[in-house]
Amino acid sequence: MATLNAPAPLLYVRTSVLDVAYETHGPVAGEPVILLHGFPYDPRGYDEIAPTLAERGYRVLVPYLRGYGPTRFINDQVMRSGQQAALAKDLLDFMDALAIPQATLAGFDWGGRAACIVAALWPQRVRGLVTGDGYNIQDIAKSIAPRAAETEHRLWYQYYFHTQRGVDGLTANRRELCELLWRLWSPTWLEGPSLYGNTAPSFDNPDFVAVVIHSYRHRFMYAPGDPALEFIEQALVPQPAISVPSISLCGADDGVGPPSQEDEDVERFSGFYRRHVLPGVGHNVFQEAPKVTLDALLELLQR
Repeated sequence: MATLNAPAPLLYVRTSVLDVAYETHGPVAGEPVILLHGFPYDPRGYDEIAPTLAERGYRVLVPYLRGYGPTRFINDQVMRSGQQAALAKDLLDFMDALAIPQATLAGFDWGGRAACIVAALWPQRVRGLVTGDGYNIQDIAKSIAPRAAETEHRLWYQYYFHTQRGVDGLTANRRELCELLWRLWSPTWLEGPSLYGNTAPSFDNPDFVAVVIHSYRHRFMYAPGDPALEFIEQALVPQPAISVPSISLCGADDGVGPPSQEDEDVERFSGFYRRHVLPGVGHNVFQEAPKVTLDALLELLQR
């Protein structure tokens, strides 16, 4: 598989709230593919996927999410929200700003959430979806219900972020903390430790802490959302189905959200849908399994 021999061009586009930094590969006239990272990751997760898609003639765009890398809020008045509606609106605004009427999307974790929401609420904008770990739309109304003890144990970092100690800890030790999450979430990924240093600088963004803290507080109803995004959150309350062609890739060794043996998300997809559980792969599924991810994307692009 092709890999990057030189840095991809870094471009910027302005939306109503962000100057979004994004890397681009391939011809401008190519069919668009948007690749979305999660927490705590960045576009480096697609370094073995984007160039190969570009070689096949696709226009590949890999944005830095709000709070990561060179992406910046346009002013101090914009709420540093990390809620799911903000991530989805950013994706939609990104596509609008670049005059992209429809794209194939791939995303996991935060990026997968954005991709799933746009696919569910604006299906005409999405040709196909490769999602890390299935249906990633949060059911916030049910979030405060206690879970199994093993699940609660894996979510320790979220509860840490609910406290001022967590805010201070993430501020002071963001690189060490995120490196720990990489190790815990992808325990069998041998290359992970050597690749972490390529991604860690993205966490030095001045809004990283604020966006991360809000994300994990909002999903448990411990922080209010951005009023301007409430219409999206309300549209997500009934957990809308995703009708676009979709492939779900799940890491069998995911240390934060291991997949169940039975596919619990199958009823959330009303169109073509297939799920793959990948042995030896953890949470960072696309970077750990780039060939499987590429094959899934090409299958949808060639349908």
